[in-house]
Amino acid sequence: MIFKSPWIILLVPFVLALIIFLKRRQQATSFRFSSTEIVSALKPSWKIRFHQVPYILRLLTIALFFIALAGPRSVLDETIHEIEGIDIVLAIDASGSMAAEDFVMNGKRYNRLHIVKDVVKEFIDARKNDRLGLVAFARVAYTISPLTTDHSWLLANLERVELGIIEDGTAVGSAIVSSVARLENSEAKSKVVVLLTDGVNNSGKMGPVEAARVAEAFGIKIYTIGAGTKGMVPYPVMDPWGRKVYQNVIIEIDEKTLREVADITGGKYFRATDTESLREIYKEIDALEKIKIEEYGYKEYKELFGYFLMAGLVALFLEVILSNTIFLKVP
Repeated sequence: MIFKSPWIILLVPFVLALIIFLKRRQQATSFRFSSTEIVSALKPSWKIRFHQVPYILRLLTIALFFIALAGPRSVLDETIHEIEGIDIVLAIDASGSMAAEDFVMNGKRYNRLHIVKDVVKEFIDARKNDRLGLVAFARVAYTISPLTTDHSWLLANLERVELGIIEDGTAVGSAIVSSVARLENSEAKSKVVVLLTDGVNNSGKMGPVEAARVAEAFGIKIYTIGAGTKGMVPYPVMDPWGRKVYQNVIIEIDEKTLREVADITGGKYFRATDTESLREIYKEIDALEKIKIEEYGYKEYKELFGYFLMAGLVALFLEVILSNTIFLKVP
């Protein structure tokens, strides 16, 4: 047990000593007898033996009130927060090829971007102690959300990423540059980019490899993910009657460049060919970036002043009752 104001406890012995001193200076009420021989053989009754009980209860009441005033409390638990010290930017391809519906979830076919957003939500929920940012790219790259710990706001902005919001193309290098811009001034112990694409870089002023070397210079690690099944994939188009139909097309992924980008920065390249493999990739990246860098704790307390206050009130109540009944003094 500890106290908020322990100095108040130091006052208790002085206050009690003062009360005892003043009590002893008071003249006790008594009767004078010419001789006490006739009662000298009598044994004192229990009332005589315990006549100091009300006085002791009063001293106890004062002591308990002072203890309550000092703010006693006990340590319930010391809560430890594991601080990863990691800032992560999620770069997501929103180009036209992400409309391919070769991924399935709960038995229903969805386009690649829909599945990616669903899996990224799980990743964000798992990184409660990290700052996360979001970049979407097609022909150009845009920062959808800067680094933030407000993951609810981040998820709301993730919902804004849709097919067609950015002019079509695949600027992988620009996505890396935009992600680096979000992380270059970060003071985090570890800085990471998780970049997902399903195509080949065909836009932007800087190529992926050159951008990766910039990231390396800032100590930024890049995990790259190539998303999409191999071979022919169903791609939705509208027929002359406005109905959605599918055409089988081949969408190339530049795995060699994605692997090189990851190698340059000390990251890792992954290939996701279905929903489950994509989910497992993000889980693996989550596990790889779980190294504990530092930790701190704070203590949770249970306030105990109420118990001492209640005990003091009970002692005071007993003192008043006993002083006016069993131990009542008649002047």
